Parts: sequence; structure tokens; C-alpha cells
Amino acid sequence: MPRRWEHSQGVGRRAEALAPILGKDADILAASAWLHDIGYAPDLIDTGFHPIDGGRYLRDVHGADELLCRLVAHHTCAEIEADERGLLDILTAEFPKQRGDLVEALTFCDMTTSPDGLPLTVTERLAEIRARYGPEDAVTWTINRAEPCILSAVRAVESRLTSANVGLGCLV
Repeated sequence: MPRRWEHSQGVGRRAEALAPILGKDADILAASAWLHDIGYAPDLIDTGFHPIDGGRYLRDVHGADELLCRLVAHHTCAEIEADERGLLDILTAEFPKQRGDLVEALTFCDMTTSPDGLPLTVTERLAEIRARYGPEDAVTWTINRAEPCILSAVRAVESRLTSANVGLGCLV
């Protein structure tokens, strides 16, 4: 899964660059960014939904911090895809959502990083996902449904960066 690893490294670097607006939460966001796609690893697949599978692995195998597991389980508007897959009850029962600000920050990092780990705009990332999966794929349908949530998260983080006078250039 070298391309997935390139993406995860890029997401991790973007999260680390958000430290000026995160303060004491910078480390937990960075950890969740580096680990957000761990549930794609073939040996970890249980439900087939990588946010839940990753959260379970971190919780059950490594005894990871509860917030870290919840961030991984809820990244990038996971509730929407979980609902599409009939897994929303499992997601919310096992990983109650908390720290919406950090979930937004993780979504920002994920949705402004290409599969190759390079920075891009959220619009470019959404287009890339749609092109990669095609118009009839369930991932595309989910992305279409999640787009308002994703855009809201990205805009919220961009606003925080602007308010803190931290330029987006630091994230390139």
C-alpha cells in the first residue's frame, strides 16, 4: 500500500503544520492524521469500513488513547459513509464523536492532501476522488453526499488559520 502510505505521510505533515492553531492538541491531531487510514491494512479489515476498523485496531490491539481512536473513526465525515453502509449505529456506539474541532482539522488535512501526499485544494481533492472511482461507485455517491460536510470542515480550519494570522503557505 505504498500510495496509501504516501497519502498518510502527507496528511500527517499537514496536521503538524496546523500546530500554531492547535496548541496542546497538536500532538493528538498529528497522531490521528498519521494513522487515519490504518484501517485499510488488509490484516485489519473487519467491517470493511476503514474508519471503524482502524479505530478498533488502535483501541483493541494497542490500547490507544480514546480520543485518538475516536478521531480516526470519525475522520472525513465518516458518519455519512457509515450511514450508507448500515454501520452508523456501530460507529456511534463504539466511538461517540467528540472534539468536533479536531475532527474538522483532520478532515481538512485529509481532504487537502492528494493520494501521493501532496497538498491540493479541497475542490481538486473531491474531483480526484470522483475521477478515481467513477460516477457509479459507492465512494463517489458518498463523497457527493458528504461534500457539504467536507467543505464546511475545510472552511472552518481555513478561518481559524486566517484568524490566527497563519498563512496557508505554511501548509504547502
